Amino acid sequence: MVDRSKLKLSGIQYATPEIKSCYIGPEISDEQFIPEHIFFFLAKGFVEGYDGHKKYAMHSGDYCLLRKNNLARYAKQKENDQFEKVVVVFDEPFLKDFQKKHAFKTGARYAEGTFVFFEKTDLIPNFIRSLVPYYQRDGQIDDRFRDVKREELLLILLQLDSGLANILFDFSIPQKIDLKAFMLQHYRFNVSLERLAFLTGRSLSTFKREFVQLFKDTPGHWIQQKRLQEAHFQIQQKKRKPTEVYLDLGFEDLSHFSFAFKKKFGVAPSKILRKITT
Repeated sequence: MVDRSKLKLSGIQYATPEIKSCYIGPEISDEQFIPEHIFFFLAKGFVEGYDGHKKYAMHSGDYCLLRKNNLARYAKQKENDQFEKVVVVFDEPFLKDFQKKHAFKTGARYAEGTFVFFEKTDLIPNFIRSLVPYYQRDGQIDDRFRDVKREELLLILLQLDSGLANILFDFSIPQKIDLKAFMLQHYRFNVSLERLAFLTGRSLSTFKREFVQLFKDTPGHWIQQKRLQEAHFQIQQKKRKPTEVYLDLGFEDLSHFSFAFKKKFGVAPSKILRKITT
C-alpha cells in the first residue's frame, strides 16, 4: 500500500485512455458513507479526497480503492473543462462468489485507511482501455460483461497487492470503537445518525444514550454546534469564504448554514469576513 497523501506524481506522466465516465456494479448513492468497496480511476480532472483524518490528492491517471464501512468525500475540478472517471463497485455477493472461485484467503490485518493507493503500473490503464468496446450509451458496461470485467480488475488489484484480500474478504460488521475519538474526527460528514451508530459498532439507541452520557448533549445538536464553531474559526482565523466552508463542514446548503451561523453568533458569516478584510 502506498500513502499518497503526501506524494505527487514526481513529474512522471501516465497515459490515460480516452474514456467517458463509467460505472460498473450495483448503484451506489452519493452519500458520504461507503457501503461497498469501490475502485476509482480518474481519467481526467483533479480530485481532493478526505476521510476525516487527512486529504488525498488525485490527478489524471491516478486510481485507488475506497474501503467499505467508512466515511469519505471528494471535491473535484475539471481538466480542460472535462471530468471523467471509472467507478467499479465490489459488492459483498460478488466478492463472496469471487473468493469461492479463486480461494483467496485472508491473513494479517491490513493497515488502516479509507483510501488505498497502488504503485503505478500499465496493467490498470490497459484494463480501463479494454472497457471501451463494452460501453453502452448510458455510460454502463453491457450486463453480459460486467462481472467478467469486475473479476478481471480484482485479479489485477490482488496481483498488485495481495494484502487486499484481508480487506475485500472481511465480511464482518464494524466493532465497537471509541465514540469520542470517532465523532471528533467525523462530525463534518453529512450522514445520518443511523450510519454513525453503525460505524461505531452500536445500535442507534445505544449510540444516542452513550453520546449523551459522554458529551452531555444530543448528537444532532452537538454536531451542529461543533460545525458552527469550526466554521467561525475557519472564517475568522483562516479567512476562508463562507462558500468555501459550509460544504466542508457538512451543511447541505449555504442559506441553512448562514441562518444557523447568525442564530448562534448574532452576525452573518459574510459580515465577519468583511470585517477582517477591510
